[in-house]
Amino acid sequence: MPPDPQVEFPFRISRFSHVEYGVRDLNASRKFYVDTMGLVVTHEDEGCIRLRALEERGHHCLRLVQADRADVRAIGFKVPDDSELDRAREFFEQRSLETAWCEPAFMERALRVRDPWGVPLEFYARMDRLPSLHQQYRLYRGVKPLRIDHANLFVPDVDGSTSFYGSMGFRLTEYTEDAETGRKWASWMHRKGNVHDIAFTNGRGPRLHHSAFWISNPLHIIEFLDLISTTGYLASIERGPGRHGISNAFFLYVIDPDGHRIELYSSDYQTVDPEHEPIKWDIDDPARQTLWGAPAPRSWFNEGSVFAGTEPVEPVYAGTPIVAP
Repeated sequence: MPPDPQVEFPFRISRFSHVEYGVRDLNASRKFYVDTMGLVVTHEDEGCIRLRALEERGHHCLRLVQADRADVRAIGFKVPDDSELDRAREFFEQRSLETAWCEPAFMERALRVRDPWGVPLEFYARMDRLPSLHQQYRLYRGVKPLRIDHANLFVPDVDGSTSFYGSMGFRLTEYTEDAETGRKWASWMHRKGNVHDIAFTNGRGPRLHHSAFWISNPLHIIEFLDLISTTGYLASIERGPGRHGISNAFFLYVIDPDGHRIELYSSDYQTVDPEHEPIKWDIDDPARQTLWGAPAPRSWFNEGSVFAGTEPVEPVYAGTPIVAP
């Protein structure tokens, strides 16, 4: 059974906010994320490019950092005000997790911590605010990304991660369970009131499975397929288009020049009511991953981005998903 929803939270989290990728070629990443996908550059120097999507007022949702190898440096969450950072620090230190204060560029103080499996988390309350772009339609290009939506992680213990993040205040919306063992294969959890801010998938981990951008209209994703198929990015298409059973979202998965997986995500549903009851799926139900569309390829279950400073381990559960032939 899923845990009861939290009523009182140890600290408040507003939403998933940003991700930092280590990339081997900033120029190639810029061409992919800016010229092709349509994200907007907010700051660029020799070693880092910061980007935002079209609806976002915060300075950036994506940091691309020049690196010797492709990896993930941080998964970021916004909290409502600065006092929540002190409460967050107390929460983690009570669980013997080491915390550190930092002041990333274009942000005020931030709290960094690794979860019990080594996922690098970054919490902040204040980021530089920028003028709205959402009605500057001359800037709409590529897939017209409006905002960053969620992160999905491979983890070695989905039940453990679901419980830990639940204690942090994330609410469960949907989950996949093995009826025979009662173990979770995957779970989807939120703070902002849609299907998820963070999700956990059984696998060698922790690794980042994907980060996702919210697209207002599935037709933009179809148009984006026309664009990338004629501009040298046809091979970047990994999965889709299709519709997930879980989340009901219209989706496309593409792979960036460093192997980081990006989901383009549209048309999920609202989960703001506190009495929202989590939806349970059986691991053997193919509709959970694909309501319609081709089944997921094996790479979708096996390949992910490593977190800097953390060595992945094999999962405690050895269930077998449904994969494309």
